[in-house]
Amino acid sequence: MQHKIQICFILSLAIFISSCALKKAQQQPNNYSSEGYKLVWSDEFNKDGAPDPANWTYENGFVRNQELQWYQPENAFCKDGKLIIEARKEIKPNPLYVEGSSDWRKKPENITYTSACIITKGLQSWQYGRFEMSGKIDISDGLWPAFWTLGLKGNWPANGEIDIMEYYQGKLLANIASLGANKKPKWFSNTKSITELGGKKWAEAFHVWRMDWDSEAISLFVDGILLNKTLLTDLKNDDGSDFHPFKQAHYILFDLAMGGMNGGSLNDTKFPNRMEIEYVRVYQK
Repeated sequence: MQHKIQICFILSLAIFISSCALKKAQQQPNNYSSEGYKLVWSDEFNKDGAPDPANWTYENGFVRNQELQWYQPENAFCKDGKLIIEARKEIKPNPLYVEGSSDWRKKPENITYTSACIITKGLQSWQYGRFEMSGKIDISDGLWPAFWTLGLKGNWPANGEIDIMEYYQGKLLANIASLGANKKPKWFSNTKSITELGGKKWAEAFHVWRMDWDSEAISLFVDGILLNKTLLTDLKNDDGSDFHPFKQAHYILFDLAMGGMNGGSLNDTKFPNRMEIEYVRVYQK
């Protein structure tokens, strides 16, 4: 019996070591040299603590879309080789509060949820390339995680938006937006049902989101599945200007939003809740 226990222990240990080695190998930057790409920037989130200040800064407060969360830096941290963006349910005084205001930022007396949005603006930006992220998202009601880019120049949406990964209300979205002739965003959007992908079991694993962006087109993928391919000729701003939002450098954003215009009701979603990222990498030709 003792001999059998020892054999089982050795086998279990071997399987564990093998799985760890495989995971480490899978997390190494891909060799895309056959396609002409080389790695130009990455963050592997290997150092515990705050995200690297050479790469990331933060959005603060109530920012967009009438979302429920107050963005604050302390909700983003690195631990065990991952970037964690944590959504929390916590009551804090709203410093923007104005009694009787109809402004969604100033109307609530208290902050009831907090989260983080980290951005590379002013630190890291790129025009064209292969952008890749390995992450795990929670698909509970009301959550709205995203991995996206915005152009450096121009006001939204004239600066251009690319949603490489966005999730809310049971679906993944792959979106690209520029400025329409009506001065409103012109969207090129495709969705994929989480149920079709595998539901809750799918959401328990890490997945790889990727964008290939060059002077001809933008293509968005999850796990190698093409979700959206849009030509740059279709993405020019329709305001009569010569400015093209996708022929300029963009910066990266990661956030975990809640509720708001698209997120939906939180219902019985549990907190704290997390979006986890193993790495983000940019390759260029």
